[in-house]
Amino acid sequence: MPHDHPHEEHEALVIEDDAGNTEAQIIVDALQGLLIRKGLLTAKEVTSAIARLESPGIHLGAKVVAKAWTDPAFKRRLLDDGRAAVQELDIPVTEARIIVVENTETRHNLITCTLCSCYPRSILGQPPSWYISKAYRARSVREPRRVLSGFGLDLPRDVQLDVHDSNADMRYLVLPEPPADVHALRVADLEALVSRDHLIGVARSVI
Repeated sequence: MPHDHPHEEHEALVIEDDAGNTEAQIIVDALQGLLIRKGLLTAKEVTSAIARLESPGIHLGAKVVAKAWTDPAFKRRLLDDGRAAVQELDIPVTEARIIVVENTETRHNLITCTLCSCYPRSILGQPPSWYISKAYRARSVREPRRVLSGFGLDLPRDVQLDVHDSNADMRYLVLPEPPADVHALRVADLEALVSRDHLIGVARSVI
């Protein structure tokens, strides 16, 4: 398993309660609840705002994947130099380096950041709360198959599982396997198949 910084020497930078909620999320939830009770916001407005923040990043990742599925030359460039290839699609990449790892029939990739919450935000938007939680950051390197099972993904034993540890200098992105009928689908339909979880590696099949 490729790792880029130590795992056991660092205390978690995210404080969680007994239910695994991060301290920041607890504060945000309390503030949202107060604003809603006072009539300054509605629950629908909060949900819509979150969707606006998260959706563009996920969409950009799906755009990269669909392009790689349908353009072999772009796929080669993406695997060779992820940052440069993504920028070809007019996506402004703020990370110093993007490393794209490819899922195959016999290999699966899982992304984590054991030190803090390094994540390709310019492509995927904000990370989900579970990604920055102490439980995920620790268990994803100690028992990655059990972590995936918790997401409903039970990998066959003959599938190699590689865990990639992001850091401040490099962020990882998973290129999932394309659907069998990839060339029969429109680009928009291909993009719709790709979720954030595919690009982190906690999901595998795009069907």
